[in-house]
Amino acid sequence: MPLFPNLPALWRDPDFVRLWSAQAVSAFGARITREGLPIAAVLTLGASPADVGLLSALSNGPALVVGLACGGYVDRTKRRGLMIAADLARAAVLAAIPVAALLHVLTLPLLYLAAALVGAASVLFEIADHAYLPGLVKREDLTRANASLSATESVAEIGGPALAGALFQVLVAPLAIAANAVTYLVSALFLAGIRRPEPTPEPEPHAHWTDDVALGFGAVWRHPLVRPIFLATAIHSLFGGIFGALYILFCLKIVGLAPALLGLTIAAGGAGALLGALLAGWMSRRLGVGPALIAGQVLVALSVLLIPLAPADPEGGMAILVLAQVLGDAFGVVLLILSSSLSQSAMPPAMLGRVGASFKATAGGLAVVGALGGGLLGEILGVRGALWVAAAGFAITPLVGLPLRHLAEMPEGPA
Repeated sequence: MPLFPNLPALWRDPDFVRLWSAQAVSAFGARITREGLPIAAVLTLGASPADVGLLSALSNGPALVVGLACGGYVDRTKRRGLMIAADLARAAVLAAIPVAALLHVLTLPLLYLAAALVGAASVLFEIADHAYLPGLVKREDLTRANASLSATESVAEIGGPALAGALFQVLVAPLAIAANAVTYLVSALFLAGIRRPEPTPEPEPHAHWTDDVALGFGAVWRHPLVRPIFLATAIHSLFGGIFGALYILFCLKIVGLAPALLGLTIAAGGAGALLGALLAGWMSRRLGVGPALIAGQVLVALSVLLIPLAPADPEGGMAILVLAQVLGDAFGVVLLILSSSLSQSAMPPAMLGRVGASFKATAGGLAVVGALGGGLLGEILGVRGALWVAAAGFAITPLVGLPLRHLAEMPEGPA
């Protein structure tokens, strides 16, 4: 008899709980690194807007390389082992940052290298994870499983940045990053504890990586349900890259937030993301999957428009930024859950690695363009002017979602 018979079936599955636990631990620690690298660059090493843009580009750039090179490899390999290896690699790289700081040899080039290596391992983990989940849970549980994992990310978004802000207020930023190395080790241990045998990948003829890339992109582009969410992801990545490059700088230098207040501001977005994890299933049932996706795209675009409106005043600026974080993260998570579940439901399991790699490569490549462009725009137009350009770009997204307006339910399987 199950220990907790009244829990939903998904939460009575010990292997799903182990996967959830692994992601919960690493997600919490990842927020420390996400905020820590740019904060260390700005406050410890005096980084300029162009420097921060390059750091953001190097964090996102590996998605292009790993996505292009590894999609077919993920489909031909057991995914859980790849996830464990990625966790161990991230732990080793992050452990080197505080060591460099203690030895007084930490420089911007070293932060750039760490950002690139952690970014590469993270993309491999995410591609493998996207392909692994449908083999661990039933198809009808995919939306609920994705929502559960997103809810965990949301809780991490609440607690992680707030803790990061407090740590960076008290400690040198690179030392605070050391906590994340431990979280990746714990994540690897949880993944190693999963007992359910992973299905052996179907044998395929050896293919050159360019053939895998063409197959993945072709499958995404030809599928009438997956193509609109692919295009929306591309737009969000391009213009989100500008925000990724300049948001920390905008909050610290333009609005005037202290690191602790910045952490609390981002943590408020985590509360919105948790709400989004709860809303995704309800919206898809109430509105239909396609209309829920389009509504989420509209509301995310509206939230982004609020950010450059924040005044250069810590109190008033923080109020606007908190509202933008809550609204944007809530409906951004709705988009993430429904988009992931739609692609996992619509595509054959043997293709999920290449499909996920296509999304990651596109998102990573365009995020690099956005980050580098954002750094350049920040130098030319000022940080606030660059954010207005990015906000205008987000307004395009609902238009590419229109082909899904009649989609009521998730597909029952690959067409």
